Amino acid sequence: MSTVGRRPIRLTNCPECNSANLIEDFDLGEIVCQDCGLVLSEHAMSQGPEWRAFTQEERESRGRVGVPISFSVHDKGLSTVIDRVNRDAYGRQLPLSTRLEMLRLRKWQIRTRIHSSVDRNLAQAMAELDRLTDKVRIPLSVKEQAALIYRKALDKGLVRGRSILAIAAAALYAACRFTQTPRTLKEVAEASLVKKKDIARCYRLLLRELDIRMPMADPIRCIPKIGSKIAVDEKTQQTAIELLHKAEEKKVIAGKDPTGLAAAAIYIACVINGERKTQKDIAEAAGVTEVTVRNRYKGLRNTLKLDV
Repeated sequence: MSTVGRRPIRLTNCPECNSANLIEDFDLGEIVCQDCGLVLSEHAMSQGPEWRAFTQEERESRGRVGVPISFSVHDKGLSTVIDRVNRDAYGRQLPLSTRLEMLRLRKWQIRTRIHSSVDRNLAQAMAELDRLTDKVRIPLSVKEQAALIYRKALDKGLVRGRSILAIAAAALYAACRFTQTPRTLKEVAEASLVKKKDIARCYRLLLRELDIRMPMADPIRCIPKIGSKIAVDEKTQQTAIELLHKAEEKKVIAGKDPTGLAAAAIYIACVINGERKTQKDIAEAAGVTEVTVRNRYKGLRNTLKLDV
């Protein structure tokens, strides 16, 4: 007998053969003895959820038992919050005595959520990460990775004696580099309240102490970002990606700035497709100098033997 979509049941024995090898068929709603075939129940109800999940991540995302756990919240989102509504379930205004009582409860709720120095540190760091991710437009998955990096740094004692804002910005930049999200250190520094030099120092500290291995930067990921800023056509962006693929096959992009290579590839693609974009416009969109675009342009043109 097939056991697909079934699970073994060992709570009772079969009254016919006294076998404990019972299975529950969720499709038919039956409890059957697998040895003699006796049907013990014809209307068995499944106590599990109505959905199916095949991975742990899918099971956690579909489980409806509250908000999901988030590393970007200082208490991981496990505590409760008393809202400032001051109205009952019917929308009526609460009396003064009840409002004062709720004010006291809300005050102690905040105090119990943040009661140690670690909680205060995390609350300030996660608030800074929220602000940075909004300004730099970082996806939620990268934000979670940055929060995880900061928590590891805090557990290892790297935040002690250093600026919380600098470590948080460095963790965000490290998460962008680790997930290959096209954000430069200059962009993170402009959104942060800390100098670029301090963020770079903390970033090197995180790499050294947490033993983080960064992947090789891919200039192809910078193409959509630069192309959207200067409003080039999708055809031009695809041409630039093809140029970078050919350059990667010839192994000439290793060790060079990915943003400069992407800017040069977009400039060559604009010339090929007849779009009038200057090197100055592309350099400003990429955050590099015109000299960098010109040098990378010459290198790609000579390597790929382009007549542009």
